[in-house]
Amino acid sequence: MDQSAHRPKSDSANRRTPWRLLALLMAMTAIGPTSLNILVPALPGLSAIFAVDPDTVQLAVSLFLTGLAVAQLLMGPLSDRFGRRPVALGGLVLTVVASLGAIVAVNVTSFIAARVLQAVGAATGLVIGRAIIRDLFDRDRSAAMLGLVTTAMVVAPMVSPLIGGLLEIAFGWKAIFLFVAALALGVLVWAHVMLPETRNLHPARDGDGFLADLGRLMRSVAFNGYVACATFGSATFFAFLGGGPHVVVTMMGKSSAEYGLWFAVSSLGYMSGNFVASRFSVRLGVDRMILWGLVIESIGVAVSMAASTVPTLGPAVLILPQIVISFGNGVMLPNSIAGAVSVRPQAAGTASGVLGCVQMAVGAVFVQLGALALIDAKTSLPLSLVMAAAAIVYALAFFLLVRRR
Repeated sequence: MDQSAHRPKSDSANRRTPWRLLALLMAMTAIGPTSLNILVPALPGLSAIFAVDPDTVQLAVSLFLTGLAVAQLLMGPLSDRFGRRPVALGGLVLTVVASLGAIVAVNVTSFIAARVLQAVGAATGLVIGRAIIRDLFDRDRSAAMLGLVTTAMVVAPMVSPLIGGLLEIAFGWKAIFLFVAALALGVLVWAHVMLPETRNLHPARDGDGFLADLGRLMRSVAFNGYVACATFGSATFFAFLGGGPHVVVTMMGKSSAEYGLWFAVSSLGYMSGNFVASRFSVRLGVDRMILWGLVIESIGVAVSMAASTVPTLGPAVLILPQIVISFGNGVMLPNSIAGAVSVRPQAAGTASGVLGCVQMAVGAVFVQLGALALIDAKTSLPLSLVMAAAAIVYALAFFLLVRRR
């Protein structure tokens, strides 16, 4: 096939908003969080099916997260070396094959191995989507486009557990993996038809490949600053993810269904922040939007700390401030990503992979911190303090690293 058919046509075309391409990138990005969360409702049943304890089956989620984080370090450099298109298509193929492999798994070990391979394939959408957007647009415009694409990171975790639960009840757990395989196959065909190759839109790289690119990025004050802003700015959400259920369900005695409803409401804040980023990043610039995200998150954390002293408010004591925090997160994250992948555009894939891996690894730590902080706690204040600590590191990264440059 003539590869020129898959290259952008002109700079003027690239300056327009490519809605069809953005829709494809959103679908590619959604495969990772969908694959992660869609299995959660089926975990108790899988313990009985494979005759193992729940902790063992839980590895299908925790090792998926690990695979998703580590694979981003692999897929980013591969896309810089071989191109965005072949790596994206290869990752989607792997997702399809691994999803089908999980269906025929004969024991829990092979099942978990298939899940890890599924995570490796799904990681391509997260990495390649960010890299392609940076290839096509300048720094500020790419932040606006990322604000639209990262909405998929919120919508997918909101709806995928419901889909997984309905599929398991109606058809059994294997239907979940058939659904993911069909979804990935559909996106694969879509990408084969219209995904452009964008890697060569920047000057030739000077260096020796991945290690040289990684070394330059690690020595960059700006890159480290943007990565830290993205990582610790979003750590407030991961802390909430770890501690929120304990506050609402255990402390307040609410049902898990009610917590799920409150969680969905809090997600609206992030989507609203993404929308604001898509509208104002070009006008105000990446750094100013990151600062506004910091201000908004700090206000939300302060309100959360104050509201924690009034437990009679019920779940609202935690969720309403979290809407504000999530809004700031939605403003900050696309701009921090755009800043990080713009430090060295020739290595946007490597930068995207490093950022994704660090963000997910630190996020996993804050999930645990959010839960541990509430042991023997009587209010949600310890959780608010963990989020405050993340916001402080976010502020230090912005003022000492991003603004310093």
